[in-house]
Amino acid sequence: MATPTELRAGLGYRPQFCADLFANRENIEIVEIVADHYLDASWEKRAELDLLADHFPIVPHGLDLSLGSAEGVDPSYLRKLARLIARLAPPWWSEHLAFTKAGGISIGHLAALPYTQEAAEAVARNVETVRRAIPTPLILENPTVIALVPGGEMDEAGFLTRVLELTGCGWLCDVTNLYTNAVNQGVDLEAELDRWPFERVVQFHIAGGRRLRGLLMDSHDAPAPPEIWRLLEKILPRAPNARAMVLERDENLPPFRDLLEEVAHARAIGRLCR
Repeated sequence: MATPTELRAGLGYRPQFCADLFANRENIEIVEIVADHYLDASWEKRAELDLLADHFPIVPHGLDLSLGSAEGVDPSYLRKLARLIARLAPPWWSEHLAFTKAGGISIGHLAALPYTQEAAEAVARNVETVRRAIPTPLILENPTVIALVPGGEMDEAGFLTRVLELTGCGWLCDVTNLYTNAVNQGVDLEAELDRWPFERVVQFHIAGGRRLRGLLMDSHDAPAPPEIWRLLEKILPRAPNARAMVLERDENLPPFRDLLEEVAHARAIGRLCR
């Protein structure tokens, strides 16, 4: 088992490569599951989860808690999530700094929040509600932002820093999302790295994307490009508390050996830069 100061490298679990994952389990140090896939699970999915938990350190990643919703979180969804996390007893779990519901209606995607004090305080209230149900440490992921919400009082770095201050949460630093937002908004990210709270990073996400109608998309359907690896190299020395790096791939799944090579590359960068 890794000690708290070691940096594990692993994968986001996808059922398509289940057999390959177990055949190569010595090369995977941590597995991230999508929590929502197991909230109303069949016995087959529950058995799958038990098998994963018996062989890998597991961290759940939520999609639909909607921490940015002004009306609060869905208590039924929260109860299901709490049962899952209690069952797994992970070292941490994660959700997005975004909202997926408004006025009780699901909007079907992760929507960006306005960068305002009011929005940060709404997140903090929701996190407090969540903590009463789930004592396991929660870390927040920075999402992609296709269009900035008007009326912002801060930029992304300032807003994330404020939310982490108010909530006491750690950060799931999605390196690809950082890069994607910077490219799409014309921001020189590397010139502003000192403004980001990398000391709060617990976990990283790494993925590849593609361009669509002139925008860079975090589509999780390609290998991470060199720009993402270079950015990770610059961030890692600033993130002494990071515990894990997780490679995400959802579409255009390559041969599993290609995913293993990306995980190995992340591991090598971690050893070089920590």
